[in-house]
Amino acid sequence: MTTLPKPDRRFLLTSPAHFLALGFGSGLITPAPGTWGTLAALPLAWLLLQLGISGAVLAWLTLPLFLLGVWVCDRTGRALGVADSGHIVWDEIVAMLLVLAFVPATPLAWLAAFVAFRVFDIVKPWPIRWLDRHVHGGFGVMLDDIVAGIFATVVLKFIDLI
Repeated sequence: MTTLPKPDRRFLLTSPAHFLALGFGSGLITPAPGTWGTLAALPLAWLLLQLGISGAVLAWLTLPLFLLGVWVCDRTGRALGVADSGHIVWDEIVAMLLVLAFVPATPLAWLAAFVAFRVFDIVKPWPIRWLDRHVHGGFGVMLDDIVAGIFATVVLKFIDLI
């Protein structure tokens, strides 16, 4: 998942698609841009909840954000020359929003959600790893993270956090 050349602030600002795909700039932070992208979802979710968006509405909102992500991730991956660049983090943001839609808005629950999602996103157990390797383009970039988010949500439900 290495990207050469590494995107920079100028690349980030050349297109709204790049700005979103690179997680408002969080994907430029190294090391571990995926972790920074996941963290970027937290203030975004908090803001949406403060605006009165319920968890159920937030969960439904991830569907159009997923569809938007297919396009922005595909476009940015093509521009970078690496379909699933580690700097593309819109997939982490949307998947984390999905997980946060189902957990209480408390620091402990959000920390558990963050850890659970990162574990599944990094370890990529089956079928996540298979999807990551076999489903390509923007859809593939988005899909494996959404499945990781679903796995994280199921685990959180299993441990009775939800």
